[in-house]
Amino acid sequence: MIMEKFALTDKVAVVTGAGRGIGRGIALGFADAGADVVVLARTTADIEDAAAEIRKLGRKALALPTDVRAPEQVEKAMQRTMEEFGRIDILVNNAGGASAGVFPSPVTEMSEELWDDIIRGNLKHVFLVSKVVANVMVEQKAGAIVNMSSLFGRTAAPMFAPYAAAKAAIMSFTQTLAYELAPHNIRVNAIAPGKILTSSTGMLWTTLESQVEAAKDIQLGRLGYPEDVAPLAVFLASDAAGYITGQTFDVNGGWGALVLL
Repeated sequence: MIMEKFALTDKVAVVTGAGRGIGRGIALGFADAGADVVVLARTTADIEDAAAEIRKLGRKALALPTDVRAPEQVEKAMQRTMEEFGRIDILVNNAGGASAGVFPSPVTEMSEELWDDIIRGNLKHVFLVSKVVANVMVEQKAGAIVNMSSLFGRTAAPMFAPYAAAKAAIMSFTQTLAYELAPHNIRVNAIAPGKILTSSTGMLWTTLESQVEAAKDIQLGRLGYPEDVAPLAVFLASDAAGYITGQTFDVNGGWGALVLL
């Protein structure tokens, strides 16, 4: 009986940044748990491939090429979702990231353009998509939103200041949105991953040696993978987390847990 609460059977989930990495892992995890999934990202080939994998799991998938930083595109994507499914039960705001091509950069040498670009790419879309989807969920009187933060949102992040600032803001936004939406039976939580190996972060750790080195300060002794994050997202989206809202959960293998004096 209790395991039934972890299922997402026939739920409709929207996942941004779902073409690759953590977002793709979460989208596939949702499908495996029984949900139909709308996958959003800017690269059509990536989300079409993700949608094909979802369909192989026996679930419906809708791939919508979308720049979630553009409000008109967000509106269009959500309208299309409602036309196809008639409801939105789950939203995962996963889009964003810190480009290895522009970092590291100290604040004293950082351009205003870089600051604005990273903040917009990691924070603004969380507001834009949440606003549209929350209005749908308010009408439904039910829903679950999961925002993607980062361990960098909790700590100093030398050379990654705007990325860390955006991720810290997502934690705060999660708490506020949870408070505002609780009366409508909508829960809002966040996940703060640590060092997760994806196609994007792979540019930071291009060799096995560099991956081993990066894992030295992780208590479990290895880098994480998208499939390490997906189960928590499934839990937070499910009825099993029905009494949890306004929280941020770390998935980092113990990275940052030990303070060296």
